[in-house]
Amino acid sequence: MNIVRIAGVSLLALLWLWLCSAIIRHGGGFNLKNIFVIAASGIIIFVPLWKKYFRQNNSHLEK
Repeated sequence: MNIVRIAGVSLLALLWLWLCSAIIRHGGGFNLKNIFVIAASGIIIFVPLWKKYFRQNNSHLEK
């Protein structure tokens, strides 16, 4: 993985953390709805990136 991809994922993670803190501060505090929104958004954003860039390629095992 090259430096540009690492920088992009890091920037996306920092932006996501900033938005999560904004949800906590301005969205009614730390409650179950906000926890669900933060968890769901993290899954939607980071699971596809994990599968694309960080997971080992096991295509030789599928044959």
